[in-house]
Amino acid sequence: MGRFTVWDYVVFAAMLLISAIIGIYYSFVGGGQKTSKDFLMAGRSMNALPVALSLTASFMSAVTVLGTPAEIYRYGAIFCIFAITYGLVVLCSAEIFLPVFYKLGITSTYEYLELRFNKYLRLCGTVLFIVQTASKLQSYSVVLGATRIIWLGTLYTGIVIYAPALALNQVTGFDLWGAVVATGVVCTFYCTLGGLKAVVWTDVFQVGIMVAGFSSVIIRAVVVQEGIGRIVNDSYHGGRLNFWDFDPNPLQRHTFWTIVIGGTFTWTGIYGVNQSQVQRYIACKSRFHAKLSLYINLVGLWAILACATLCGLAIYSIYKDCDPWTANQVSALDQLMPYLVLDIMRDYPGVPGLFVASAYSGTLSTVSSSINALAAVTVEDLIKPYFKSLSEKKLSWISMGMSLFYGGVCIAMAAVASLLGALLQHLIVDFLPQAALSIFGMVGGPLLGLFALGILCSFANGIGAFVGLVSGFIISLWVGIGSQIYPPLPERTKPLYLSTVGCNISSGNLTSTEIPLTTVFSTPGAERPALADNWYSLSYLYFSTLGTLVTVVVGIIISLLTGGLKQNTDRKFLLTKEDFLSNFSWSETEQPEKVEVLNWKPFTMADEGTDNPAFSHIEMDVASDKNKVNGLHI
Repeated sequence: MGRFTVWDYVVFAAMLLISAIIGIYYSFVGGGQKTSKDFLMAGRSMNALPVALSLTASFMSAVTVLGTPAEIYRYGAIFCIFAITYGLVVLCSAEIFLPVFYKLGITSTYEYLELRFNKYLRLCGTVLFIVQTASKLQSYSVVLGATRIIWLGTLYTGIVIYAPALALNQVTGFDLWGAVVATGVVCTFYCTLGGLKAVVWTDVFQVGIMVAGFSSVIIRAVVVQEGIGRIVNDSYHGGRLNFWDFDPNPLQRHTFWTIVIGGTFTWTGIYGVNQSQVQRYIACKSRFHAKLSLYINLVGLWAILACATLCGLAIYSIYKDCDPWTANQVSALDQLMPYLVLDIMRDYPGVPGLFVASAYSGTLSTVSSSINALAAVTVEDLIKPYFKSLSEKKLSWISMGMSLFYGGVCIAMAAVASLLGALLQHLIVDFLPQAALSIFGMVGGPLLGLFALGILCSFANGIGAFVGLVSGFIISLWVGIGSQIYPPLPERTKPLYLSTVGCNISSGNLTSTEIPLTTVFSTPGAERPALADNWYSLSYLYFSTLGTLVTVVVGIIISLLTGGLKQNTDRKFLLTKEDFLSNFSWSETEQPEKVEVLNWKPFTMADEGTDNPAFSHIEMDVASDKNKVNGLHI
């Protein structure tokens, strides 16, 4: 097995250097970041293509580069059904949520919650987003179950930096802390200097690096296996081409229904209402460009899924008779990709470095979008509403300061993650795709339900929305934490056969394995309660579905019981027929509509005390009991 060479480090360093140069360029081009809108929203002047590539790059994190091929290798190509899911997700995001967010001209998606309901729900949404993206590790425990619970609140962006570094270090010898610090510093550097424009254009560069890394592995694997036909044939006979499983049982980890239904709810919570994604496509110069960016991004998602699937099948074809994980050549499944790269690319200096650069490009894109989104919600939701006298120049500097702060927090929490040692490796690295989607599902599901209530239900009021949000969050957190304490049994996860009959190993007990990753932490001798094999065994993809549905149903019921039908909700906060019909007017630029909303001046000036739509209705509503816009005053 080869190790990293000087040329590999050169390729990796070149990727970081170019990313930093892009940040420097956009800190000065066009006069720099004069206002907070320039910094956080790129002046709302972006075109569809770079935004689409940026959305794709953020999707293609190190979780995709390292985790998805390992998922295919272990559980089969049923993961490809996500191609259908992505189509439904983009359709829902582009046709339901984007029209409302774009016409309001908001910066933070959680600003909508104040416009539609009240400032307290806006605060709840902001806090949940920050907790989801960058909540602090509260305490440590040597008790295994407690450690799983703690993981649910671990700093996600810190993990995104540290986890791939740990996997690559253990296989390639790539310097662990050099990579962690360099990645964190460069990412913070260009986020702080260049704002959203730098984030988007570095993503464009990085997605090229990621595609190049994937392509090099696929091409070389096809050459090694003497054609793609052999890879497909080996995968077929090894049971990896298990595309169709229509079992309706919601307890099964992956079936057609869990992926299409549960996956749609989970990913809509990310693409439809999550600040990290929404912030970029509403920064486009027109709604047409915003929608187009989502649909172009869909093509990118399909391409990435195809590449990850081919890599996973290639790993199986090459190691079908000698599984490196069972043979203890690697300690975790996510190390299979770097193991494969060093195995088949050892005679090509610099190419392993390209693969590592592609993995870290995914890390950079994910972390940079998180940093920019965290800065945006902090400035727009926690600072700007309470310090209205701040000038745009000061807000711009504060935005830069928040980017620097959150970048530092990410690096610090990567260091904290390292203290977990082997526990981190099993809790996070071994579960990369599932863990990431579980976290987004548990928190993103109730938030998705909250926004759905506001946009689709005109009678939903603040009380109903709040009770629904709390109910959905409690239920999804309950099942999510329970599933970590009592992992599903093998018959629910369906791990596929792995063999070591072709390995030169003396131990006779390493011929095959059916042990799933989810049983790594099963407590020996512990009795499983009745809930463990029913409620807690619910597929992780249904966490978001459960949270969304509970939030919507409870929100509707409470709203109807508290006078929701009596309130008068402004139509601009709802998805209307006009929003849908405007989709057929592709020739319109739609820019005037956006400007008109940003400078909202109805005919009756007495009802609008200010030109700012983020505060006018709320302020006048508090002062008057006659014309209620949002229903109840809280």
